[in-house]
Amino acid sequence: MDQENVSATLTVAVPVARVFAVLADPTTHAAIDGTGWVQEAGDRAPLTEVGQVFRMDMYHPNHPNGDYRVANKVHVLDPPHAIGWLTGEEKDDGHLEFGGWSWRYDLAPLGPSETEVTLTYDWSAVPPFIREYLKFPPFGPEHLTNSLHHLSELVSDR
Repeated sequence: MDQENVSATLTVAVPVARVFAVLADPTTHAAIDGTGWVQEAGDRAPLTEVGQVFRMDMYHPNHPNGDYRVANKVHVLDPPHAIGWLTGEEKDDGHLEFGGWSWRYDLAPLGPSETEVTLTYDWSAVPPFIREYLKFPPFGPEHLTNSLHHLSELVSDR
């Protein structure tokens, strides 16, 4: 695959500010996740600034421990239009290391009560030594579509 990102887009019948508020709340991420890997927010504070770190408890059957925790660092925050983060890990000494992949949501209002949401997973910055043992993307594109449908259900219920 030459392309180093994958995206999905869905229009939801909800105002852009409400969609952004749900995405900026780490406690909603497990419900949004289309892979089933995100289990629970390790940090519950809303995402409010670039550089903010939030952790997620995860599960993947092919991970050496099964259960693990990721550290995410907000690198895009443009309320209510875009939010994104780098995913990595926190070492025992507190040092954060990121693998070169990121998640980003772009929100485009289509009127006062409708929003086009584009979710992008990008692995273009993953170094070769990680690509030797991890396949990218680590899931099929349907997982992004699933995430957007979960987001739609979640924002419509609020």
